[in-house]
Amino acid sequence: MDHLDQLYIDGAWVTPAARADASRLPVIDPATEEAFCTITLGGTEDVDRAVRAARAAFPAFAALPQAERTALLAAILAEYEKRLGDLAEAMSREMGAPLAFAREGQAGIGAAHLRQMLKTLETYAFSHQRRGTLVVREPVGVVGMITPWNWPMNQIVCKAAPAIATGCTIVLKPSEISPLSGLIFAEIMDAAGVPRGVFNLVSGDGPGVGDALSRHPQVDMISFTGSTRAGILVAQAAAPTVKRVSQELGGKSANILLPDADFETAVAKGVIGCFGNSGQSCNAPTRMFVPEDRHDEVLRIAAEVAKAIRTGDPRDPATELGPVVSAAQYEKIQRLIEAGIAEGATLAAGGPGRPPGLDKGYYIRPTVFGRVAPEMTIAREEVFGPVLSVISYRDEEEAIERANATEYGLAAYVQSGDLEHARRVASRMRAGTVYINYPAWDPAAPFGGFKRSGNGREYADFALDDFTEIKGVVGWAA
Repeated sequence: MDHLDQLYIDGAWVTPAARADASRLPVIDPATEEAFCTITLGGTEDVDRAVRAARAAFPAFAALPQAERTALLAAILAEYEKRLGDLAEAMSREMGAPLAFAREGQAGIGAAHLRQMLKTLETYAFSHQRRGTLVVREPVGVVGMITPWNWPMNQIVCKAAPAIATGCTIVLKPSEISPLSGLIFAEIMDAAGVPRGVFNLVSGDGPGVGDALSRHPQVDMISFTGSTRAGILVAQAAAPTVKRVSQELGGKSANILLPDADFETAVAKGVIGCFGNSGQSCNAPTRMFVPEDRHDEVLRIAAEVAKAIRTGDPRDPATELGPVVSAAQYEKIQRLIEAGIAEGATLAAGGPGRPPGLDKGYYIRPTVFGRVAPEMTIAREEVFGPVLSVISYRDEEEAIERANATEYGLAAYVQSGDLEHARRVASRMRAGTVYINYPAWDPAAPFGGFKRSGNGREYADFALDDFTEIKGVVGWAA
């Protein structure tokens, strides 16, 4: 990594405007709790430089024939695939992902988004005629992108790919907690021949860079992924300039196991789904709703699965669960586990502290709570760690009502041996994506939330819609 002290602005690696010790930030390896490198943070002046470069590049890039932007995406994909190993290594170090998962899951998902975007462009209509009016989709303009630490490449690429495809120009602020993968992505964009000013990267934190980007009058859209709390601040900062704000925020996803489900399979897959990425996924199925008369059976299965998970060094091939990303995240999860115990939930697996044999690193014991009441803290707040709450229900109506009784609405899950039954329940879930019987991930499905989980949609043609403005040319045809 050659660019830890630099930003990528107007097609070149540049020095931040303010070089001082205060602008340097250590990057912590969560497996060791030690810094393994430092990055230099940008600031307001750097944001302004990047936005001005993006603004200057926008007219020519927006005017490119669609075929040329599609060819550019293909070149980005080719360069991305060359760097899969580098991306995996970076994400394993900066966020603690087990190395195999970092390559196949964390890095691989970015390539999948690029492939899906190329496929989507084969049929996407940027214009159509309605009677005598031509309806055109045009690029929204300069897009500020603020991305999170938990799925770095997923969230960078699922924003950057539609932006390039539609002719938008980009200023990216990757998370300062997992910044290396973002710097590698900038190297990929440079190697792919992205025109000057079309893609810019400014490393930094929320107050120093994110706020300036959200407020900037020459930014036409902010695409933000992160916590609901931070999303509110971004929306408030963006409001005076009336820019478009698209947000993918927090979640507290319900997983309803209907009485006709295969419980051995449904419970085991639900636990694994909740604990994947060390529980640090906004759409994780963290609330498992089960029939009252099956609760104890479910708790036994869930505890057995949790206890069998191998937690440890991300570089060990046998590791299934790495650490969580930071000391702050570790301490938050510990507080919530303690709250679950204090409020009377049944601790069936895991609990406070590190797993046995791990005395250093931000490792969480895979934790399962039973007899969780809907009003308990662990049933309401997003834990963002490997903690599952098992909640019982008396009948289907109560299951649906309790599942929907949350301020969030990002995802929901339904398990049933009867597909029609599952479909009926899915139609009543107030969530942006509902998953029936643990399907394969679909990069063409819309992704985004209801309620305080955000607005707008990402992935495939839904992202193309979000990154375009609609123009009507009336009188186009006589």
